[in-house]
Amino acid sequence: MGRLENKVALVTGAARGQGRSHAVRFAEEGADIVAVDVCAPLDTPYPAATPDDLAETAALVEKTGRRIVTAQVDIRDLDGLRAAVDGAVETLGHLDVVVANAGICIPAEWDAVSPELFERTCSVNVTGTWNTVMVSAPHLVRAGGGSIVLVSSAAGIRVQPFLVPYTTSKFAVRGMAKAFAVELGEHHIRVNSVHPCATATPMADESVLGILGPALEAHPRLAGMFTNILPLEQAQPEDQTNAVLFLASDESRFVTAHELAADAGVTEY
Repeated sequence: MGRLENKVALVTGAARGQGRSHAVRFAEEGADIVAVDVCAPLDTPYPAATPDDLAETAALVEKTGRRIVTAQVDIRDLDGLRAAVDGAVETLGHLDVVVANAGICIPAEWDAVSPELFERTCSVNVTGTWNTVMVSAPHLVRAGGGSIVLVSSAAGIRVQPFLVPYTTSKFAVRGMAKAFAVELGEHHIRVNSVHPCATATPMADESVLGILGPALEAHPRLAGMFTNILPLEQAQPEDQTNAVLFLASDESRFVTAHELAADAGVTEY
């Protein structure tokens, strides 16, 4: 306990799933939290997070005794996101850790991907992640350093089928982390990416599996691309939080421009 004592951490997509797990664990480790989520439909096959979900995250953080500031904002809205983060930093005093976790995934075979689906995925996963860094990095510069963790995916290291927009966006996030690391390093800011495998969150619910299942049945040669080395099927959000926490903490003070994959070996198969 106490690995993030007296730090302030921003987590996007914090209403549920991995984002909630990160926020609560960070609070248990001593951090105050800025929790951001759109809490509105994004035309995904799985249900969107709700304001009640974000309120539950806040309650869980407050139960640890730490402070939390929440904001319901779309990460694609640069001005709105900046106002939310600036206001939270004014309340909490500083910012030390950023976890750009928010993202969407809409599986489809390549010839079923519409321009709208492609644009929506990239605007959330790429532009939204860029926005998150742009509004938060100046606070880390003023604080004299910090850690930024961009959540990519196993699909950002090794291609996975029926996910052209998602894979494209997550490779971009991986490159973005390295690019920011180069320029922010002089300010003692570390930037890394994490690459989760399939994790038990609403993004991996039956509606998503209902799309992937028939596609894999129609193209069985590609099924092995989802096979883990370890005999494990789905990670839990806490498994990914352990990786994110390491990168957020001072234990990783010599780690930057790195991709960390808590993926049961799926990217090496």
